[in-house]
Amino acid sequence: MLWLWAGVAAFGWSLVGGAFLMFEDAADSLGVVPGVVVLAGGAATLVPGIVLLVFGAARDLRVHRLLVEWGGLDHDPAGDVGLRMPRASLLWLLTSFTLCAVGLFTCVVVPATARAGEETYGLVALFMGLGFLAWLTGLTGLVKAFAHRRWVIRVLVGVPAEPLITVEG
Repeated sequence: MLWLWAGVAAFGWSLVGGAFLMFEDAADSLGVVPGVVVLAGGAATLVPGIVLLVFGAARDLRVHRLLVEWGGLDHDPAGDVGLRMPRASLLWLLTSFTLCAVGLFTCVVVPATARAGEETYGLVALFMGLGFLAWLTGLTGLVKAFAHRRWVIRVLVGVPAEPLITVEG
């Protein structure tokens, strides 16, 4: 779901970036009208995508807390094997890392290689926005993959979870 909502937000930002390009290429006031229409469509797509990303992250935090509490109840070594999912976790980690790296690369390289007179501000804003969305999505996926792996190691394998800081008394 993370990638789906990020794709919706990226599509919305693509429309917003396209509107920026239309505004730059408009020769008269009538040339701005298609840009306004595309900008409205982009905003109507971008905002729900971002809102659903935030709600999805909040839901994932609640589910993770419930899984930690559930794992503390009792262990079923035979039933817990299916929840470990080492290959799926590794695939999740690698795809999220790739998306994060591509997004960060795009955010850094596009403005660094932009030349005055060749690339427009709208084009740079378009690619930087898409790179930023990719970077945030990849970063969120990395955090989720590491949290799942940590949960598996600490709860399902049975390693006792030691707090980082203990307060006596």
